[in-house]
Amino acid sequence: MTSADGPVILVTGAGAGIGRVTARYFLARGWRVALMGRRAETLRETAAGPDLGPDVLILPADVGNPAEVAQAFDRIAAEWGRLDVLFNNAGIAAKAAPIDEIPVEDWLAVMQTNISGMYLCARAAFHQMRHQMPQGGRIINNGSVSAHAPRPGSAPYTTTKHAVTGLTKTLALDGRAFNIACGQIDIGNALTDMTQGFTQGVRQADGAVKPEPTMPAEEVAAAVWHMAMLPLTTNVPFMTIMARDMPFIGRG
Repeated sequence: MTSADGPVILVTGAGAGIGRVTARYFLARGWRVALMGRRAETLRETAAGPDLGPDVLILPADVGNPAEVAQAFDRIAAEWGRLDVLFNNAGIAAKAAPIDEIPVEDWLAVMQTNISGMYLCARAAFHQMRHQMPQGGRIINNGSVSAHAPRPGSAPYTTTKHAVTGLTKTLALDGRAFNIACGQIDIGNALTDMTQGFTQGVRQADGAVKPEPTMPAEEVAAAVWHMAMLPLTTNVPFMTIMARDMPFIGRG
């Protein structure tokens, strides 16, 4: 397979962290990769990484903005004619605090990106996959171990990740009629710029602050790749991938 005829994936939140690592992973394996994020310059930095194929589409857009999402998906259709996989990855968190100390503005911002953004991108991908020929595709939503057990002071983030699970289940059901598979990857302690502080100390349920183990973000990219490469008649509805010794099992 050459990059010119490779399958197409859209990665949201592709300007940093897991999104950047995953985008590069797919590019290195001959996929055409659309990179969506708020800042064009960081998306270009992702595309300029080592050993990458030439088929990149830079899509500066805020996933929580309906008009910008629609424009981005229109460009994918115009440039490449189809979408095989959406890695619905973009997400943010508020500063950890008890709920009455979290500004309402922070709550609304997390909801806009993590719920509305996830919904808008899934909606646009579903529409493209439903109407393209051959019909079908795969949507992979980025959940979190917080979809199962919260960290202290994480009400906005944890709420959104539980909502992502509901979205995943609905899409997995509704997609059957259109050859669309939907699954969720719940990630724990992948090492990125956002999680670098975990190695220094994270507040635990008992109030203690302790370092936590991390894993390479490339392991997440490999897991997303595994899900993406399955035939559409096979689905992984939920996968949890985590640093082996992180305090998740038994955390709740």
